[in-house]
Amino acid sequence: MTLDDIELPDDLLWVNEYQWQPVAQETERTLTGALLVQEQAKLYGREIELLGEQSGWVTRTTVDALKTLEAEAGKVMTLTLPDTRIFQVIFDRSNGAAVEAQQVLPYAYPDNDYLYSLTVRLLTVAP
Repeated sequence: MTLDDIELPDDLLWVNEYQWQPVAQETERTLTGALLVQEQAKLYGREIELLGEQSGWVTRTTVDALKTLEAEAGKVMTLTLPDTRIFQVIFDRSNGAAVEAQQVLPYAYPDNDYLYSLTVRLLTVAP
């Protein structure tokens, strides 16, 4: 799996893959009591949350590369999944940090090869 040129573990889990609603819907009652329903297919904006708690660990070097990429406003990236699906994405900052990392085993002075569990939050955008 890659995010632009950053290699990510193939066993990161896409935890919200099937929470996507491909159709937006709004309902409203009229003064007569009738129900008006409007529906439209969503073109993009799908959330992709990649999680590596029990597996999919990355090195501190990878975390630093992701945090550097996260610091670029408006950066459109290419996410390539292990099954060859490709998405154009941006970081999803709507609920805080888009990239979160925790040391697998806490250590005061980790080197660049120290392992971290990783969470990456993305949104699909138009190609």
